[in-house]
Amino acid sequence: MKSTPKTCKPQAACCAADEPDHNEDDGQNHQSSALDFKTYLPAIFSFILLVIGIGLDFFEASFFTGWIRVVWYFIAYLPVGLPVLKQGWVSIQHGDFFTEFLLMSIATMGAFAIGEYPEGVAVMVFYAVGELFQGAAVKKARGNIKALLDVRPNEALVQRNNDFVSIPPEKVNIGETVQVRVGEKIPLDGILLSEKASVNTAALTGESKPSSIKKGEDVFAGSINLEGVIEIETTKEFKDSSIARILDLVQNATARKSKTELFIRKFARIYTPIVVFLAIGLTLLPYFFVSEYIFEVWLYRALIFLVISCPCALVISIPLGYFGGLGNASRHGILFKGASFLDAVTKVNTVVMDKTGTVTKGVFKIKEIQTTNSSEAEMMPYLMAMEEQSTHPIAKAILEYNENEVKLQASNVSEVAGKGLKGTVNGKEVLVGNASLLQSHNIDVPSETETIVESIVMIAIDSKFAGYVVIADELKDDAHEAIQKIRKAGISKIIMLSGDKDSITQQVAKELGIDWAKGGLLPEDKLNEVETLKQQSGTKVAFIGDGINDAPVLATSDVGVAMGGLGSDVAIETADVIIQTDQPSKIATAIKVGRSTRHIVWQNIALAFIVKAIVMALGAGGLATMWEAVFADVGVALLAILNAIRLQKMSWK
Repeated sequence: MKSTPKTCKPQAACCAADEPDHNEDDGQNHQSSALDFKTYLPAIFSFILLVIGIGLDFFEASFFTGWIRVVWYFIAYLPVGLPVLKQGWVSIQHGDFFTEFLLMSIATMGAFAIGEYPEGVAVMVFYAVGELFQGAAVKKARGNIKALLDVRPNEALVQRNNDFVSIPPEKVNIGETVQVRVGEKIPLDGILLSEKASVNTAALTGESKPSSIKKGEDVFAGSINLEGVIEIETTKEFKDSSIARILDLVQNATARKSKTELFIRKFARIYTPIVVFLAIGLTLLPYFFVSEYIFEVWLYRALIFLVISCPCALVISIPLGYFGGLGNASRHGILFKGASFLDAVTKVNTVVMDKTGTVTKGVFKIKEIQTTNSSEAEMMPYLMAMEEQSTHPIAKAILEYNENEVKLQASNVSEVAGKGLKGTVNGKEVLVGNASLLQSHNIDVPSETETIVESIVMIAIDSKFAGYVVIADELKDDAHEAIQKIRKAGISKIIMLSGDKDSITQQVAKELGIDWAKGGLLPEDKLNEVETLKQQSGTKVAFIGDGINDAPVLATSDVGVAMGGLGSDVAIETADVIIQTDQPSKIATAIKVGRSTRHIVWQNIALAFIVKAIVMALGAGGLATMWEAVFADVGVALLAILNAIRLQKMSWK
C-alpha cells in the first residue's frame, strides 16, 4: 500500500508510515522506532535555527546582517527544503509538473529572492511539521489493520520423522500434523485432532469470547490456543488459508479508491496548474492596471497565494478518512473490500437477507416435545434408537437431546421413502416420521400438529401414537437486535428471501418484524427478486447471505454482505463486505461506519475549500502575510487530520 508521489512527502513521517515487515523481531522494531525518530530531526533542526534567527532579527543583533544572515537562513532551509526541491524535480522528470512540491518550491525560493528569508524557511518548516502530523495520523490509522496483520503466525511445529520441528507455515503441506502450545497462534487452517480446544479468535473476528472447539471441527490460522497442547491436521496450504486471504484483502482494501478520492485526485491535477498560472497572473497583470506597480509587492502576494493554495490538506485527509473508516470497521469484525464500498453502503435503503445462516444459526435444535400415554423419559429413548440409524440433520438434532441417556437398540430398521423409518426397539414396532407414515398404518394423528409450521417428527409405538418432537433452526442471539438496529440506521425496507419452506420463512419474518418475506426460493429465484427490486427507481439494495449458495445474489446486489466470512472462501471472493463475527447486528454497524466516514470526509473537503478561499482572497488583496498563509494552510491540514482521526475512536452499540 505505497503512497503515490503526490501524497508521500519526502521529509515526512507519511513515508515512514509504510510498516516494516510484520515478521521482524523486537530488535528490528527498535531500529524502526529509531528510524521514525530520525524523520523528526530535520524539522527540529530547522525550527531551532528559525527561532534563533527570528530572535536575532528582533533584537537587531549587529553581527546578524549581510551574508551571515543569508547563510544562517539558508542552512535552516536546507534540511526541510532540499527533500521537497528534490521530489519536485523527480516529479517533473516523470512528467508531473504541477504538484504541491512545485508550489512549495516556487513560494520559498521566491521568498528568498525578495529577501523574506524567515518566511521562506517558515513555509518549509511548517510544511514539514504538517507532514509529520499527517504521517503520524496515517500510522495511527493503520493500527487496527496492523493488529490484524500481526495475527499472522511466524512458525509451525510440524510432525516429521516422529518429532515436531519448527518451520515457517508456508512450508507446511496439506494433511500434516501440527502441534500448537498454550498461548501460541494456530499457524494454518485445519481440523482438530485433540478431543477439545479453547481458542481466542478476537483478532480475526473481533469477538472477545473464547470459542470451544471439539474434535473434528475446523480451526483457523491466527486463532490463539488458550488451554493445553493441541494437535491439528492441516487442510489448506498457508497461502490458501482463511487468514492469508483476509490479510491480502485488508492489505489491498485501500487500493480500491472511493469515487470521492478519485475525484479529489483528478481535481488536484487540474487545480494545481490553475493556481500556478493565477499566481503568475497576480504577479504580472497588475503592471497594466496599477499606477504604482511594485514587482516585489505583487510577487509577495502571489507567493502567499501559492502557499495557501497547496492542496495537501485535501490530498491526505480524504484518503486518511477512508483509511480510518476501514480500520474502525475491521476493529468491529467488519471487512470492507475497499473505500468505494464504504461509500456504497451509505446509499443503501433496502436490506434483503437470507434466513438460514444469516438470522438463524443454521443448526437444527429440539424446540418442543409432546407426549401422549407416556412420559418424555419413556418416549425419547425409542425415538433416539431409531434416529441413530439415520444421517439426516434432523436425526442429529434429536440425538443431541441427552448424550447421557441410556440408549436402546433398534433392529430391522427400514426407510419408507419420503415418510420416515420403521423398525423394532425393545421388542416393539416403532414408526418414526411424518403424518403420512403413521396414517398409512391406520394410526390417528392429533389435529394440532397440522398447524405446526416447523419440521415435526412423530413416533408411534406398538401401533399407538406416542408423541412428537418439533425441530427448528434457532434464531441467532442478536437476530432481534439486528432488525431493530437496521431500522434505527434509517433503512426503509427489510426483506427476507429463503430457500426454506414458505411457512417457516413467514413465521421467522413475523417473529423478527421483517416487512416482507418469501420462502421456497432457489438461488436463481433470489437473484430474480433482487434484480426486480433494483429496477425500482431510487432503490439501493444490500443483500446479506452466508456467502455459499447466495454467491450470485451477493455479486448482483449494490452491496453484497457475507456472514461468517472467516471460514467461507466464497464469501471472501464474492461479497463486498464481510461480517467476520457472524452477527447480523453488525450490518447496522457497517452502515454507520460508512456514513460516519462519508460525513467526516465531506467535512474536511468543505473546511479546506472555505478556509483556503478566504485566505487566498485576503492574500491576493494584500490583507494577509505569508505567516498567516502558512499557519492557515498547516492549521487546515491539522484540523482535517484530527477530524479524520475521530473515526478511529468511534464505537457503536
